[in-house]
Amino acid sequence: MSTTAAETAPAAAPAPGELPREGLLQRVILPRLGDPMSVRALYVDERTGLRLTTTTALPTDLPVKPVHLTGSTVGGGRRLHATSRTSAVIDADSEVSFGAYFNAFAASYWRRWTTLDKVRLRLDLTGGGRVDVYRTKADGSQIFERSELLNGPGRHQVDMELDLRPFEDGGWYWFDLTTDADELTLHGGGWYADSEPAVPARIAVGMPTFNRPADAVATLTALASEPLVLDAVVAVVVVDQGTQKVRDQAGFEQAAALLGDKLTLIEQPNLGGAGGYARAMHEALDTDFEQLLYMDDDILLEPDSILRALAFSRHARTPTLVGGQMLSLQSRSQLSTMGEVVDRNAFLWRNAPGTEPHHDFAERTLRQTPWLHRRVDVDHNAWWMCMIPRTVVEKIGMPLPVFIKWDDVEYGLRARSAGYRTATVPGIGIWHMSFLEKDDTSDWQAYFHYRNRLVAAALHGPDNPRAILVDIFKRTLRHLMLMEYSAVALQEMALRDFLAGPDELFANIGTILPQIRAKRAEYDDGRPLDSATQVPLSELDSLAAQSFPDPPTGKLPIAKGLVKSVLRNLRPVNPAHREVPQRNVPHRQAQWFVLSQLDSATVTTPDGRSVTFRRRDPELFRSMLRRSFEQLRVIGKRWPQLRAQYRAAQPQLTSREEWVKRVFEKTW
Repeated sequence: MSTTAAETAPAAAPAPGELPREGLLQRVILPRLGDPMSVRALYVDERTGLRLTTTTALPTDLPVKPVHLTGSTVGGGRRLHATSRTSAVIDADSEVSFGAYFNAFAASYWRRWTTLDKVRLRLDLTGGGRVDVYRTKADGSQIFERSELLNGPGRHQVDMELDLRPFEDGGWYWFDLTTDADELTLHGGGWYADSEPAVPARIAVGMPTFNRPADAVATLTALASEPLVLDAVVAVVVVDQGTQKVRDQAGFEQAAALLGDKLTLIEQPNLGGAGGYARAMHEALDTDFEQLLYMDDDILLEPDSILRALAFSRHARTPTLVGGQMLSLQSRSQLSTMGEVVDRNAFLWRNAPGTEPHHDFAERTLRQTPWLHRRVDVDHNAWWMCMIPRTVVEKIGMPLPVFIKWDDVEYGLRARSAGYRTATVPGIGIWHMSFLEKDDTSDWQAYFHYRNRLVAAALHGPDNPRAILVDIFKRTLRHLMLMEYSAVALQEMALRDFLAGPDELFANIGTILPQIRAKRAEYDDGRPLDSATQVPLSELDSLAAQSFPDPPTGKLPIAKGLVKSVLRNLRPVNPAHREVPQRNVPHRQAQWFVLSQLDSATVTTPDGRSVTFRRRDPELFRSMLRRSFEQLRVIGKRWPQLRAQYRAAQPQLTSREEWVKRVFEKTW
């Protein structure tokens, strides 16, 4: 890419007391006005009196106060008062730690993936007090690094050079601010490199949306509201695939005015996330971007995450996909996942080893959680937020035409095969709807889970598919014992279409969804009701009768339970239970060892909004189990041939020209 005159011009000098933009890696950011205490825990740790838990020797000549490190919490309260997103006042006789998710510096990730071997902490402060800097090791052991005393009530410019070399396996940096008799004002701060990288800062944002116009406009507004972000953005491509149009949403015109000619709004039929992201990539390739940022429409954006991902990408040793982590939109102090990998044997994505899902920083801070300090390496990053270098896009091509599910996973695996890695970086995050309120493996998306898993496995998976096929058969059996017959019907469609070969991917991307919805509606579990009151009261409707069996534990009890459940599903159904459900079953109790013992039940959906009236059908149980076994047997037999077909077709499936000719120019 050519370099413009603006990029070669020297950076403007900062105003007196203002921190420079050049070399900025990560700004210190503060909670939004009105954020609850739980969300504040992502930005600052206001808990004091934490027990020392390291044996590291400390210097004896530290001024004023001894260091405190982490341990059990004995205090709390609001000691910091944000005056903007980047400035705050700290009360007198207080101590505030910036060892929190958004303000600590994930040193081990910068050490591993970027060219930096040192980082600078710069703070602009007014008032007396002190700055203490700490670092950690991969096991969470905490070490005092250095301190600076702020003498007198005047203005202080703190500039500390810190070594990144001790962080090969893990660890963070952070700083604490302590006051004495007077309050301390933080005007701004950040973590810096000594110089700007050669890679230009030019971002194209790609965001597909489907019937979430309010969310999409809110994200566009947040994107346009941060000047530093807007300066780096050269294009914003919104791909509207819904019937509720973004252009008609209140606030769109104002957001569009802020973005100006950087905004492109594309309206196309619903081609799923893959179709939306592919169209965004196609349009962005006609601009001069260097980093393509994929984002979901239904997120709460922390704009500084974009700046951090950009800095990380520009300083990377080699072109690297930079992933943002997902925080829970329902419980905003929770980190939903630290990173994901793909089990190469069973070929399923899962949380990276050694991590814990749904970690709540309001309950256990970064300083109190050792496993958060170990560097976590990943295979891919979901596209709720992921920055992809142009070099990678031009080398490996477009997403697969798979509608939804596995498109982002496959892209990460394809990039890895081409020599490009993905880094999911703490401190770069957005809020997204947690998966706790959905089970998309058993709704209409089941089709895509099964088909696309097999497609991705054919492209990147094992020579022997046995573990994959055994796992799918186990899932078939589980669906059947849960009376989820629609999910098995969609699985059957998915296996059929996988066996049909790669040509079907482009052919059905715009037409398969109506077929899926029609097939699902043929079964009880695919026809949700607003409430269990729409059917007769169950036989066991009183609270006294609502106890449920405990799950079997141990190999032998589980095996006996499965045999009992299968035999039960082969027996005739009591005709009285066809009209009156035996039980009302809450979602959390809808387990195989419960539902397999019933003839019928109303079952609450994961989001609690509706129920399904499920009725056991022995004939369906037999026929579906038999067909699933036969399809999986055929896939196992034909696996070498199927792998060869899909791998030979990959250049066409990921070709920009093929996407244009077979999808974007087509009238559905």
